[in-house]
Amino acid sequence: MDDAQIIQLYFERSEDAIEKTKIKYGDFCFHIANNILKSKEDAEECENDAYLKLWNAIPPQRPNVLKSYLGKIVRNLALRRYEYYSAQKRNVELEIAFSELEECIVGLKSVEGQFDVGDLEKSVNRFLHTIDREPRIIFVRRYWYADSMKEIAARFRISESKVKSSLFRTRNKLRIYLQKEGFMG
Repeated sequence: MDDAQIIQLYFERSEDAIEKTKIKYGDFCFHIANNILKSKEDAEECENDAYLKLWNAIPPQRPNVLKSYLGKIVRNLALRRYEYYSAQKRNVELEIAFSELEECIVGLKSVEGQFDVGDLEKSVNRFLHTIDREPRIIFVRRYWYADSMKEIAARFRISESKVKSSLFRTRNKLRIYLQKEGFMG
């Protein structure tokens, strides 16, 4: 079943909508949540919460790309849960990934002195379209899906050191790009 048909089921308020979504995107949702939370039970809860959130969002929303829309919901739910649990248990890999990316954005402000997260997100997305495919995918796997460097290296059949250097170069390019976009550190 294609995304347009699934979205139509949501508009019809058909209970099949969630089931069809789970069949098509369940593994995708679980993977995102599990990489952030490192807990099967918490990842499953996030996945189920995402389906409910999607049910409540459609209608009135009509996402252009259901997979991306759902992925963002799952990721945000998992990050909120992670923040809630972070006082008690630590996901070291995720903290390392965030600290790496933090170097690019800490202290950023626009030329006007204001910092708009939405503008930053749009700038990062534009930046990703300016770089080659492999470094872009490595960057997204690390900072969106929270894959470890080891997982990324295995996926691309490259060494972890190549992953590290690719991420380092991409972060440096991002920092320069953001400065050119009017964000100043």
